[in-house]
Amino acid sequence: MNQRVIGSRKRMWLDRLAGASSPSPSQTSNRAYSPATRRPSSGLGPYLASQQRPGLSPRTSSLSLASTDSSASTVLGSSRRATGSNLKQTTTAYAGPDPVDVLGALLGRSSVAGSPPASDHSPNLTTSITSEDLDATFDFGKLSLRSLALSDEPQAIYTDKKRQESNGEHEIVKANLEDLHQSIQACDEILASVEINLASFRNDLATVSADIETLQARSATLNVRLKNRKAVEKELAPAVEEISISPIIVTKIADGHVDEAWVKALNEIDKRETAYKRSDSGSEQSKGLQDLGPLLEKLVRKAIERIRDFLVAQIKALRSPHINAQIIQQQNFLKFKDLFTFLHRHQSTLANEICLAYMNTMRWYYINQFTRYENALKKIKLHMLDKLDVLGNEDISRRGAVLSSSRIAGPPHDAFSLGHRIDILRTSNQAAISSYLAEEDQSTHYLETPFRNFNLALIDNVTSEYTFLASFFSPALSYSTISHHFAYIFDPTLQLGQALTKTLVAETYDALGLLLSIRLNQHFQFELQRRKIPAAEGYINGTAMLLWPRLQFVMNAHCESIRALTTVLPTRPPGKADQAKLSTAPHVTTQRFGQLLHGILSMSTEAGDDEPVVTSLRRLRSELEAFLTKYSAAFGTDKRKRERFLYTNYSLVFTIISDVGGKLASEEQEHFEGLKAAFQEAS
Repeated sequence: MNQRVIGSRKRMWLDRLAGASSPSPSQTSNRAYSPATRRPSSGLGPYLASQQRPGLSPRTSSLSLASTDSSASTVLGSSRRATGSNLKQTTTAYAGPDPVDVLGALLGRSSVAGSPPASDHSPNLTTSITSEDLDATFDFGKLSLRSLALSDEPQAIYTDKKRQESNGEHEIVKANLEDLHQSIQACDEILASVEINLASFRNDLATVSADIETLQARSATLNVRLKNRKAVEKELAPAVEEISISPIIVTKIADGHVDEAWVKALNEIDKRETAYKRSDSGSEQSKGLQDLGPLLEKLVRKAIERIRDFLVAQIKALRSPHINAQIIQQQNFLKFKDLFTFLHRHQSTLANEICLAYMNTMRWYYINQFTRYENALKKIKLHMLDKLDVLGNEDISRRGAVLSSSRIAGPPHDAFSLGHRIDILRTSNQAAISSYLAEEDQSTHYLETPFRNFNLALIDNVTSEYTFLASFFSPALSYSTISHHFAYIFDPTLQLGQALTKTLVAETYDALGLLLSIRLNQHFQFELQRRKIPAAEGYINGTAMLLWPRLQFVMNAHCESIRALTTVLPTRPPGKADQAKLSTAPHVTTQRFGQLLHGILSMSTEAGDDEPVVTSLRRLRSELEAFLTKYSAAFGTDKRKRERFLYTNYSLVFTIISDVGGKLASEEQEHFEGLKAAFQEAS
């Protein structure tokens, strides 16, 4: 491409230089200048060349106006003179583009300085030269532009340069070819190595394929065997399971620590032993079962020995001082209750001996603990109400002389007012006072306080022990046997409780305290029924048999005291002077009766008519009415004062019991309200 551009540029400059060297039209001829007559031998002009070779893309030249010599200026000057001639134009005048414009287009500008604008007939000349043509660099060797244009052999220079360039290119191509040859040789060597490796790989692949086929055949065989073994195992697994014992289980039974895992191992031994006995009773016995028999027998004996040692150690722990039996029962007995069942099944005699040892231990434990607790409760100071604290005793100075359980004078008390004593029935605290607090308590209480604390602690321990016996010894022992064992364990303790109750109520005349104890005993009975503990029913009934008769005795004493008051009243009314001194205010006995009645009714809101206290209360009410009626006779003929006296007494009783609820209280309120209304109308 560069060769073609160089040739075109050379022909263009030759054409221009030839035109510049020819004489001007004004000097050679009188005819007008006609560029058409010039035909340079070097080739066509640029205009005609551009018209004849439209496909040629021209190249820009780096030649500037500064680099052109004087010949270029001569050419430009002659061109101006030719265009500016005064010769008349002919029909053959040159109508082509101005050469100066053509040269300016070639040099990269529209026109040469001082030349007229380009003709409108050459629009294509301005667009035939691009910026790429202007930036091209041409090498003319050692020739100047004019020498190059006038040279007859421009191709020789180009040919020499071309030859030099070709030699250099040949050297480069030669080196490239040598590198290519070496690369091809290296590739041949690599391909040879790859060929060897592929051949080896093919041989290895054939071997692997053969091995895979062998493995597939073996796999198919193993699958068939596995399937057959699974079918056989499915049929034989139960039988093998019955006649086999794991070495781990044997080691655990013989040397392992007694814990949950040891119990699981014991259950496995029990299953094997049961299966062995079942198969032994049959007509035939397999060789495996025959071999298993001696091992099972040894394991069972070893397990019995380990169970005996474990249970004996726990029973000894119960005899330790300051031990909490409930903790040992929950953590060391109930967690291993299967041990006693196993022991009772295989060695019932030893199991009964261990059971007896436990019962003796707990029998001692409870009697020892409750004896200490009873001694602590006995140190509590009590209000001791004796036969002087009855309704009919008018010596009120005796109320301040109070004796405690140790015969030491205590604070004053009211033998007939319930007050806050009923809170012992309504409290939500279900815990008994501890021995330490009982010994340190310096306040004075009534008899229901030690009764409640001792029996509350007793009921809680009864519940705990019976629940433990029913959980630990069943199903090895029947419930009737367990009840007998419970009675054996708690019999001394229950007798101790009844002895304490008997001591508390033997000499007391505290009717309210006795009725409070009865209500507490009933609450304990209901609680045992709710907990489903039938073993202590005898104790509850025995306690009730101690309380009710004593309450009846105290109520009878109250009745007798009122009857004695009635008896000592004069049969004849006193004189008028004495009658004037009599007051219609309520009698002190009426005040006591109202308070006692209020206390009994408050504790009998849910009581029925069949309770002994109902009968005693009605007898006492009758004795009081008889006393008041006879006492009112002291007013003599003053009927108004007599009825006024009766009204104030019955009104006081009605007012005291008016805030009590329950069936029995309603009956008493109705009764005294009727008496009050009757004497109110009369007065």
